[in-house]
Amino acid sequence: MALPVNLAITKTHLLSKKKQTVVAMLGVTFGIAMFILMISFMQGVNQFLQDTMLAATPDIHIYNDVKTDYTNSVASTYFADSNKAIIVHHPKPKQIALNIKNADAIINDIKQNNQVMAVSPLLSTQVFYNYGPVQLNGFINGVNIIEETRLYSLNEKMKEGVAENLLTVDNGILIGAGLADKLNVTMGDMVSLATPTGNTMQFRIVGIFQIGIGAIDNAKSYVNITAVQQLLGKDRSYITDINVKLKDNSQSVPLAKVFEQKYNYKAEDWETANSSVTASNLIRNVLTYVVSITLLIVAGFGIYNIMNMAISNKLKDIAILKAQGFARKDIIQIFLSQSLIIGTLGAITGIMLGFGLSYALSCTPFPATNSFISLKFFPVLFNPLHYFFAVIFGIITTLIAGLMPSIKASKIDPVAILRG
Repeated sequence: MALPVNLAITKTHLLSKKKQTVVAMLGVTFGIAMFILMISFMQGVNQFLQDTMLAATPDIHIYNDVKTDYTNSVASTYFADSNKAIIVHHPKPKQIALNIKNADAIINDIKQNNQVMAVSPLLSTQVFYNYGPVQLNGFINGVNIIEETRLYSLNEKMKEGVAENLLTVDNGILIGAGLADKLNVTMGDMVSLATPTGNTMQFRIVGIFQIGIGAIDNAKSYVNITAVQQLLGKDRSYITDINVKLKDNSQSVPLAKVFEQKYNYKAEDWETANSSVTASNLIRNVLTYVVSITLLIVAGFGIYNIMNMAISNKLKDIAILKAQGFARKDIIQIFLSQSLIIGTLGAITGIMLGFGLSYALSCTPFPATNSFISLKFFPVLFNPLHYFFAVIFGIITTLIAGLMPSIKASKIDPVAILRG
């Protein structure tokens, strides 16, 4: 029979059982809406955690990975000619310099690499922050503030002042927002720093930043690298770390191996340094897809049951259609069209509802239970591919759900049905 005739019959079947049609469509609608909501939220969480992590982690971190060798000792050398067994309990490690030798040459060489965006030398040390009777434990980073700003986009994270103030003020310091609150200091105040060895220096606050991670904002500060060298009593060539920012951070793993072999220092990529975060992102993604696809499959079973019931209620209609000359493919086309129409309408309303729920969640304030993570609203990622995938998967699910009942309907013997 002609296609318009089959579609007219399909329309009649759908409208004659409006409640069944609406229930089947709502099953697909809510399945797709929940899929979009869950995957948008989980992807938003993953993106937020990765952005926060990269805001405080370089793509490649080069440092002197010192490993103490206890296989030899002064005692074994002294008694080398003796036949006695020499056992040394609790050997004391020797003093080893942690700095990177010829750091300036390594930095200049790294800058020549086309994949590198920024290179920042670093000298970090543990300090005690003193302001009146208040004393807090933390750490201070001596940096080249121009390169450090390119590395971490520090100016985007400044609550007060700008990062470049370190270049214009002698002994200036950029301090974390949480640390500033604990010390009860603000712009222009002087704060005293003391190292574990007893060296002290005073710095003037020229900027307050907020990375968004309480563990950093409550303990970290930035000064010029020469100030930390002076604080530690080291010369101007003393650098312990080199941080590298790449144009494409997906190349960090192979490039870190190249740097490690070339410079003979430990080069750690951001994925290795944050392997626990990467693993948790993968687990959340898998969980989201499993739950979301399960929702769509459940909706498909709902359509399958409804189509089976529809066929059972329309056995005489099918027999009459076949008696009038409708072929098997026409019967399949009629009932499969019903399933596809339900799936398409459900998919369209589902992505609209999913977008609405996702947008509402993105506008919901995040409860400020603590200051560990700075987040104003729930993170939601709006990715068009999620909506496209949801529509395609929803239609395919309903197509498969309607295929078996349609084939079943096409095999019905009209003579047996009409005889009763």
